[in-house]
Amino acid sequence: MTLNIVFRNTGLFLLLIFLQLFLFENISLTRFDIIPNFYILFILILFIEIPGWALLLSAFFLGLIIDISYDTGGVNAASSVLVAFLRPTVLKLLTPRDGYSSGTSPSISEYGFVWFLKYGFILIFIHNLAYYLFVKLSFEDFFITISKTLLSTILVLILIILSQYLFKKNN
Repeated sequence: MTLNIVFRNTGLFLLLIFLQLFLFENISLTRFDIIPNFYILFILILFIEIPGWALLLSAFFLGLIIDISYDTGGVNAASSVLVAFLRPTVLKLLTPRDGYSSGTSPSISEYGFVWFLKYGFILIFIHNLAYYLFVKLSFEDFFITISKTLLSTILVLILIILSQYLFKKNN
């Protein structure tokens, strides 16, 4: 991993924390009080070849910073680590016919809209389901939890796809 990649990822890490804490925290939608967990974008678009330990550690610290800021007791860290743990499996499940190109990150510009839609939906759904189940700590009101999960997943996925188009690499 080059120093340029480390600086770029550190900048993205800090930017997403800033956006989550100062923009998305203030967006509360519907009567369910859904907060878009946009910070998950960091986990989604890290390079495909990132070592597992680095992915898990990055996800943990990302979630921990959000938890400390929101005073949520580890819910974001646990959800983020779960997504980071399952990410390699999802990438294997969705491997394109020609495989992944070396040195790429999962993005619309690299693998197409449909591929990214599937990839993003699966991981964002897992994150949001874990998040809402950890917050509730029960299966009571399970259908409300599933509704929150689906609405939040769709909202975050739309925001992430928009960000992919807004900040698309010019090749």
